[in-house]
This record gives sequence, structure tokens and C-alpha cells, in this order.
Amino acid sequence: MTPEALNRWWWLALAAYFMGSVPFGYLIARQAGLRDIRTHGSGNIGATNVARVLGKGAGAATLLLDAAKGFLAVWLAATVTGWSAAWMIVAAIGAVLGHTYPLWLGGRGGRGVATAAGALLLLCWPAVLAAIAIWGVVLAAWRYVSLASVVAAAALPIFTYILYAPGHAPSRVVSIGTTLISLLIILRHRANIERLVAGTEARFGAE
Repeated sequence: MTPEALNRWWWLALAAYFMGSVPFGYLIARQAGLRDIRTHGSGNIGATNVARVLGKGAGAATLLLDAAKGFLAVWLAATVTGWSAAWMIVAAIGAVLGHTYPLWLGGRGGRGVATAAGALLLLCWPAVLAAIAIWGVVLAAWRYVSLASVVAAAALPIFTYILYAPGHAPSRVVSIGTTLISLLIILRHRANIERLVAGTEARFGAE
């Protein structure tokens, strides 16, 4: 990433952050009559908690919209820069940061799983599908959404490295970027991890 590119496209990171910061789960809950979804269920604005509190339809809408904003942020970066992988991963990081630490909600956002999945589709869709498959297997086996999300996030950089392109590993910036996104998601699940260790985490479908 050259100084000229930085001077020209720096605003993409900011745009991605603000696109990612749109709190769809919070807004859907407000539309349904809840003043603040963060005072209900697990206190999260993500799809799992929205589904827990408001039902599967609201949860599915939150999931799709959270993924879509990540996808659109990276699509914008790709379109503007001529499909620069470096700027696409910058936009992906920006979108996930926006979702997890939204300015509008005082930095109290979601876990970033759906937004990360949407954001990385254009960079390496096979890796995203593989991570989703791992997520589904772990969820089916142990029925913990948080555990499934942490395992899938941890596997994502590995899948990206292996599946990026036939015979080619991703650039260093893409590898670093996907690793940072993975670490951020895991960090945002630290309370869930503590409950998993303590044996107090709620299982999927048991709330």
C-alpha cells in the first residue's frame, strides 16, 4: 500500500466503519417496541440475541442485514480501488470494528460474526463457507452458538490461507487482516468463553 494510495483512499476505512456501525439489531428491536435490546437477553445487538428476544424472523433479518453491511463496505472498496485486496481487507476490518464498537451506541456493539462473514465473501468466499460449515458442525454437536462462533473465527485465517486461490496463498496484508478480524471476534466473546468454562453458558434453543 503506497503513500499515494493512502492519500487517495484513506476515506474507505472511515466509510467502512460507519457502514458497519449501523446497529440493525438495535433498530429492529426499537421498531418492535423495545427501547434497548441491550437490556434484554444476553444484552447483545446481534442476531442470536434478537432471535432469542423477538423471534426467529427478527433474528434472521438482523443476520442478513449485518452480513450485508459488511459485504457492501468491501464491495465499495473493491469497486473504487479496482479490486485491491489490501483496501478490501482494510474495509473488512473497518466494517467489523464499526459493528463491534459503534459510535452511536457508545461502543457497545455486537460480536462481529455476521458482519465479518459478509465482509470476507468477496475476498475469499470458499473460506467463509468453510467457516460457516465448521460453525454448523460445532453448533450441532454442542449447541453453543458462542463456541461455534469462536471456533469458526479461529479457523477463518487458516481457511483463507489454504483456499484463497488455487496454488496461491493470500498476500501478507490479507493474512494479517483476517487474523485481526478473527482475534477481534474471539475477544468480543470473552464473556461467553468465561461462561463456557464455568458451565453457565446457555445452549441454543434452551433460553
